[in-house]
Amino acid sequence: MEDFSFEITEKVGVISEAKGGWTLELNKVSWGGRPAKYDLRSWAPDHQKMGKGVTLSEEELKKLSEVISGLGL
Repeated sequence: MEDFSFEITEKVGVISEAKGGWTLELNKVSWGGRPAKYDLRSWAPDHQKMGKGVTLSEEELKKLSEVISGLGL
C-alpha cells in the first residue's frame, strides 16, 4: 500500500463548525507530495483526521464560483 501523506499548504477559510469541534474548511492541500489543490472537507480539531471531501483545481474552483454566483443567493 502506498504511503498516505498530506500537507495543508494554505488555510483559506472555515465554512462551519460542528459541536464536536470538527470544521468544514476550504484549504489548499498537497496529497502524496503532488502540487496543492483546493480542498473542501471536514477536519478534526487537530487536523489528523478528516471526512470525505472534494478536491478542485483552480480552474474548477473558478467555475464553481461562477455557478454559485448564478444562484442569486
